[in-house]
Amino acid sequence: MPVLSSRIDLHGEQFQSNRAAQLKLIDEFRAAEKRVRDNSGKQAEKFAKRGQLLPRDRVARLLDRGAPFLELSTLAGFNMHDDDGKGDASGGGCIVGIGVVAGVRCIVSASDSAIKGGAISPMGLRKSLRAQEIALEHKLPIISCVESAGANLLYQAEIFVDGGRVFANMARLSAAGVPQITIVHGSSTAGGAYLPGLSDYVIAVRGQAKVFLAGPPLVEAALGEVATDEELGGAELHATVTGTAEYMAENDAHALHLARELMANLGRAPLSRFAHDLSTRPHRPPRHDVEELLGIVPVDFKKPYDVREVIARLVDDSDFFEFKALYGSATVCGHAQIEGHAVGVLGNNGPINPDGACKAGQFIQLCCQSGTPLVFLQNTTGYMVGTAAERAGMVKHGSKMIQAVANADVPKLTVILGGSFGAGNYGMCGRSYDPRFVFAWPGSRIAVMGGEQAAKVMEIITTAKFARMGMKADADAMAQMGKSIKDRLDAESTALYATARLWDDGLIDPRDTRRVLALALAVCREGEARRVRPNTFGVARL
Repeated sequence: MPVLSSRIDLHGEQFQSNRAAQLKLIDEFRAAEKRVRDNSGKQAEKFAKRGQLLPRDRVARLLDRGAPFLELSTLAGFNMHDDDGKGDASGGGCIVGIGVVAGVRCIVSASDSAIKGGAISPMGLRKSLRAQEIALEHKLPIISCVESAGANLLYQAEIFVDGGRVFANMARLSAAGVPQITIVHGSSTAGGAYLPGLSDYVIAVRGQAKVFLAGPPLVEAALGEVATDEELGGAELHATVTGTAEYMAENDAHALHLARELMANLGRAPLSRFAHDLSTRPHRPPRHDVEELLGIVPVDFKKPYDVREVIARLVDDSDFFEFKALYGSATVCGHAQIEGHAVGVLGNNGPINPDGACKAGQFIQLCCQSGTPLVFLQNTTGYMVGTAAERAGMVKHGSKMIQAVANADVPKLTVILGGSFGAGNYGMCGRSYDPRFVFAWPGSRIAVMGGEQAAKVMEIITTAKFARMGMKADADAMAQMGKSIKDRLDAESTALYATARLWDDGLIDPRDTRRVLALALAVCREGEARRVRPNTFGVARL
């Protein structure tokens, strides 16, 4: 295939300026992630006194050493609800990612009980639901380390109804043949009691696990009955009397060891077998250094760049077989491989015009015909506007592209590099079009339009309104209104704002893009190759 050459001046002022700006944004979101970890780490002494491991230490001990772990939505709920983005940053109150346990790729989830007792926040709930969605779509087993104070009652109106989906999803995962292992490290009470109750396998830690619908105070108030935590729902009760727990562990470390042993004995195909079965092609790294990605893409979405320069640093051997290169050239499409996985790549070199939309729609359908996964590299202000574009059928052709994206039956992966505005977010497979995974660079922007454009639109509309009334708009008031609109939209379009609301599955360092895409593609291919044994109902304890 043709090898992409590079025209980037690595020593030029623009490259160095872009690089400095990207590094600053990377430092910003990494610092925010560190604040979440530090907040959890504050409780180290308290956990040690109780003979417990910190939540992140539980995850580390569960995972295979040296195997990749892709943590998802690290900044869920950032600056929302009771997450102040500073000393009380919580990451949604849970840790979620894709990792390897006993040689098997899994979803690993852990209550971050070192932060507010692992209380569930609205965005933490959405993070858990997203993990279940990924598990079901890719047939990934789930291992959960549970210790939670339950729903944060201050936000119950945002949690209660959708919270029930967690339990419904657990039943459906079990029925689909996707095993769920829950380790109960501490409290899992009230509605949380159904987390172990609906799991396929439960490991309870002696002297720590508490699984009951009502605790001692409520039982005494309701029934006049005095009982201890252990009598109502301790590990020993559930392992010897109720049968809710299949295994009883002596401590956290023992529980994690049992979970690894259990996963090794479930008959799930290890990664080594999938690597053989899937037979990805031998591959070479890109011919251009991934480090150079930092200087290629400007943080200012209004400044253009050639997406081929990005593609050259993501795909194997920088080989890119471009599709219809001379037609609709602002939309770039072509075939490539990423670590041996064949992909169809779509990128933007500006707004999507009618020809570009037609080309993209055709290319997507051809990739569906050949079963080739799609990778969308977003950077667009949206679909072209104006009389020429409208007369050329922009609505019609844009709709065809959106039809193709919405109905594509191959895995779709999206990386938001820069701007993601208006219907361009839809046509390039934003969150609402159900890509398997969406990741974003820290300088990316998502909004219906840029703040400056929104301010100008409102100025024109308001001026026209006053003119119809025979009045002249006050210039100072108009300027103040415009500034207010611009500031608000600019603040609400940042990468941190978007990732807090799970509009993506996490922010990534641009230099990690190839590795993250390769891992996601491997998860997709394994999911298609993995055989499960579904049943009519989820597995029930008898």
